Amino acid sequence: MSRPAPSPPQRTSVIDAIAQSDTLSGMLSLHQTSNTYLLGLKALLPADLHAQLKAGPIDETGWCLLVTHNAAAAKLRQWLPDIGAHLRSKGHPVQHIRIKVMSR
Repeated sequence: MSRPAPSPPQRTSVIDAIAQSDTLSGMLSLHQTSNTYLLGLKALLPADLHAQLKAGPIDETGWCLLVTHNAAAAKLRQWLPDIGAHLRSKGHPVQHIRIKVMSR
């Protein structure tokens, strides 16, 4: 008498696994919010500067905007008041924006 072959374990997609985890779904939500903030800057900032930016983390102290090099960071610091006002005008509750240069 032979036994039936065991059924393969059910696979869970990455998206399903994230949705089932409070921690991971919270992180995904923050990541999506950060990307939304960055996309909102497209209309405000010059295209050459926008190409130097990446969405950074959001935490209790504010939003972090990542830049590729020091020159872009210096230029972006000049835009900080406009960036904050622009995001708030779009309904985003951004009070503090940090700029960090990405390491290579």
